Amino acid sequence: MRKTKLFKFLLPSVAVTLSIALIGYLRPTKAQFSSVHLTLGNPSNAITSVSSPNNYLLSKAQYALSYSRDRGTPNWVSWQLNSSWLGSTPRQDDFRADTTLPTGWYRVTGSDYSGSGFDRGHMTPSADRTRTVTNNSATFLMTNMIPQSPDNNQGPWASLENYSRDLVRQGRELYIISGTYGIGGTGSNGTKYTITNGRVQVPNRVWKVIVVSNPGVGASGITTNTRVISVDLPNTQGIRNNDWRTYRVSVDSIELKTGFNLLSNVSTSVQSVVESRVDNL
Repeated sequence: MRKTKLFKFLLPSVAVTLSIALIGYLRPTKAQFSSVHLTLGNPSNAITSVSSPNNYLLSKAQYALSYSRDRGTPNWVSWQLNSSWLGSTPRQDDFRADTTLPTGWYRVTGSDYSGSGFDRGHMTPSADRTRTVTNNSATFLMTNMIPQSPDNNQGPWASLENYSRDLVRQGRELYIISGTYGIGGTGSNGTKYTITNGRVQVPNRVWKVIVVSNPGVGASGITTNTRVISVDLPNTQGIRNNDWRTYRVSVDSIELKTGFNLLSNVSTSVQSVVESRVDNL
């Protein structure tokens, strides 16, 4: 649920974030909620139009995302995770440019992060798409990547990804939204604001929202008792051994910092409860 005071906070990356939020207010929502990965909503009302270069919707079979041409990274990525997505397919490691981006846009390549000190950090994890080779390979498109500090990516972030799949193995279905905000992160080669000759912006924070539900219930099945896990992590070194639970926040706080309207397909009465709560399980 987006708050009316969201424009008061504005962090260093405000120019792009503000434009995304404004697009969400001004543009009519089109038929973009048919994707299972947008079951709980389209956080920025992203559209597949070159007139929206910094809030460009890419709807793939494996996930959906809002892409920023100027930042060279996704604003957010959203995906469903249940047992139907998991199998035994090995990691493909075929990092590559996304050729579905409009002609004339720079397409970040698999080697663009080389020597930067940052991991090619998946938003939708490779291990969340192991049913088929095609599904796993899709997670290696660079539109699904951000420059992520190794200690973040390989530490608490990876632990939370593993925990999410454990929940699925216990019979749960998850709807996950992940993204970034702010400018400037610290990798193994120090603090940087951009890489790839300025084509890719390095975020300051990395966040994730996980809605833990029962299979098949959809947005209407989300209630005030539904567990929602939200985390907000610094994109920095020195946190590899930290517990992901120490970074738990409310969905409201992430909305305030990003301008996104998360879980917008859930009833407003339910949103007001689950988005203000900080998970403590």
